[in-house]
Formats: sequence, C-alpha cells, structure tokens
Amino acid sequence: GAGHDAVYMAPTGPIGMVFIPCLNGRSHCPEEWIEPAQLLDGTRVLYQSVLELDRVLRG
Repeated sequence: GAGHDAVYMAPTGPIGMVFIPCLNGRSHCPEEWIEPAQLLDGTRVLYQSVLELDRVLRG
C-alpha cells in the first residue's frame, strides 16, 4: 500500500499524506497519469496544510 511512502518519516513525528486520484487507479507504474487540474488540487491541499502547520506552530 501507500504506507511505504511515509514509513521512514513516521518515527520522527506525526505525518500526513495527500492522495490524488490517478487514471484507472494506477500508481507507481508507467501507466500512472493524473490530470493537471487534479495535480493543482493536490498542490493546494499541501500548500494550505503547510500554512496551517506554520500558524499552529507559531501559536
């Protein structure tokens, strides 16, 4: 599963993953494909997450 992407970071603290739907559910293979709009959506989620984490850590 997708857990292997975060397994090495998990011991350092809380982690999160952003999942973007791929064409026909294909992942980690040559047939993997995402539409640019989905990539943009995923990027926005990651960006907002970083901003929120910064806000929380700054108090």
